[in-house]
Amino acid sequence: MALSEDEARLVALVSEFVDERVRPRVREFEQDDLYPAELIEEMKELGFFGLLAPAEHGGAEVGTACFARVTEELARGWMSLAGAIGGHSVITYLIRTFGTPEQRERYLPRMADGSVRATMAVTEPGGGSDLQAMRTHAVRDGDDWLVTGSKTWISNAEHSGLIGLLCVTDRDAEPAHRGMSVLLVEPGEGLTVSAKLPKLGYRGIEACELVFDRRRVPADAVLGGVPHQGWTQMMRGLEVGRIQVAARALGVGQAALDDALRYAQERESFGKPIWKHQAVGNLLADMATKMRAARLLTLDAAERLDAGERADMEAGMAKLFASETAMQVALDAIRVHGGYGYSKEYDVERYFRDAPLMIVGEGTNEIQRNVIAAQLIARHHI
Repeated sequence: MALSEDEARLVALVSEFVDERVRPRVREFEQDDLYPAELIEEMKELGFFGLLAPAEHGGAEVGTACFARVTEELARGWMSLAGAIGGHSVITYLIRTFGTPEQRERYLPRMADGSVRATMAVTEPGGGSDLQAMRTHAVRDGDDWLVTGSKTWISNAEHSGLIGLLCVTDRDAEPAHRGMSVLLVEPGEGLTVSAKLPKLGYRGIEACELVFDRRRVPADAVLGGVPHQGWTQMMRGLEVGRIQVAARALGVGQAALDDALRYAQERESFGKPIWKHQAVGNLLADMATKMRAARLLTLDAAERLDAGERADMEAGMAKLFASETAMQVALDAIRVHGGYGYSKEYDVERYFRDAPLMIVGEGTNEIQRNVIAAQLIARHHI
């Protein structure tokens, strides 16, 4: 999918930001799991938090393919920065697509400039990818809702001013997903954010548990104004989310491939650059081929979404293939580097720690395979 001139300039701007501001400084934050406040502020100023916000509300309103390319470039520099706009962009998309006029006016201008950052709260401690087993619920209390329950692995939880919360609002609904709503919840009394959960990779950006103890929210916090529509709304949002996760994987994989290509030309053994040894050359060829296939799958899903078509299967395929590819490419980059690949002196060990997140995040790859299989049968039913 070709980008417009403005979109191409935006991607070039992100690439410049990554090369000049991010890559030289990653280790300042990553090693000690420090929040990259300075880089986040620069991202706000550059408009990266408004990519999916409408122009009328101060956003960039780019296509999904451009959004994916921006995400890839950020992840090429440091995957954590791509995560900083991930859930925020999904909630932006949901409010843009399903929000009432009042919700759009209230939130989108501040989300576009980054003064309000949003996060998505779906996963629960006991449920994981089994959303039908969701226990977090909200009950009516006069004109308000009282929310009780907990969510876990919520990125950007400490720094978000808005939570897109998927919860049960009708516990008698059959099947269960027909009784779910998305509530737009702001921090306040009745909501506790845990300390940062320790992670293998994806460092710098926090992931926390959210505990709701009769958190009171107004009736107009229901996305779209009508309760029990949340499952359909969030599944649409997750199509964007899975494309974004696929693009994060592309960024990690591309960084690993770039480093492997550079090292394979600089390092010599037996009197020649190591890429000329067939074992290393074959690795590089396979890495590049898989990356190209993953990128095409991701752009295909983005094109389908922008055309207004259902894209859950395509987004699932992109997320599945791109994340598995990133993991393999990161491992192969370590192989190319030999013993140095195991050293923190080189960035490839970081890529290897970051890559697994995309396999288990936004619905595990085992769940993606279930989604893909179900859609294959539905679209080819005999």
